[in-house]
Amino acid sequence: MDFESLLVRYEVPVRLSFFFGVFVLMAIWEHHAPRRVLTVSKLTRWLNNIALVFLNSIIVRLLFPAAAVGVASYAAQHQWGLLHQFPIDFPFAVLLSIVVLDFVIYLQHVMLHAVPLLWRLHSVHHADLDYDVSTGARFHPFEIILSMLLKFAAIVVIGPPVIAVIIFEVLLNGLSMFNHGNVELPKKLDALLRLLVVTPDMHRVHHSIEENEANSNFGFNLSCWDRLFGTYRAQPRQGHIKMTVGIRKHRTLKQVTGLPGILLLPFVGKVSDYALNSRQWRDDSEK
Repeated sequence: MDFESLLVRYEVPVRLSFFFGVFVLMAIWEHHAPRRVLTVSKLTRWLNNIALVFLNSIIVRLLFPAAAVGVASYAAQHQWGLLHQFPIDFPFAVLLSIVVLDFVIYLQHVMLHAVPLLWRLHSVHHADLDYDVSTGARFHPFEIILSMLLKFAAIVVIGPPVIAVIIFEVLLNGLSMFNHGNVELPKKLDALLRLLVVTPDMHRVHHSIEENEANSNFGFNLSCWDRLFGTYRAQPRQGHIKMTVGIRKHRTLKQVTGLPGILLLPFVGKVSDYALNSRQWRDDSEK
């Protein structure tokens, strides 16, 4: 069995090991030095958020047994994708693939906010009444399926090396746990890290109840996309301690914390016009 086949074969345990490893480390950090006081029972939220993770994992394995790495391997065998059409050095192809895939995820995130129908799915992630490491894995199954299909399409078009897809998946899972952490970094370290990656304080702004703040800081891994495309906001207006997390019209515990309510949330109420048109609010400090 060659190296690529080994990567494909053991991709799941490698990715899950990193996922749970970072999850545990962030949970310990949150316990010893929380950034904010939680407003809802942590046990209740975590039981339901983690139950959603396991449900999503089962659905993905049933619908997409090969997952993204399998698609990348198949594309490589058939020389599909732009990177297979040019003589590019392998290390550069890996780096370029990771960056481009991250850009695709950024664009997907923007569209989840910009298109009202997609926002209904993504609202499950934002409706969490608290913000901690468990929020980083809280997504509706339909959004997970949509995200997987988009990722498959991007892989077929790009043609990334298998190792690049594995690295990207590990980074996406790990950094999602990190930047959703209820933790605080020293200001100088936060400012330094923000030059490259999304930090907890940077992404927490995105979970503000204020719509124009929630429509900012869409990046999951690299912070450059928000700066390049004008969606960057440094801090919430009320500060990280006083800001309210969640969605204004979804504040009922049963609706946003219990698993049945979470799964039904996208199908409740009429389709609204909540979209990127909610970024117009500005104050004197932002001019």
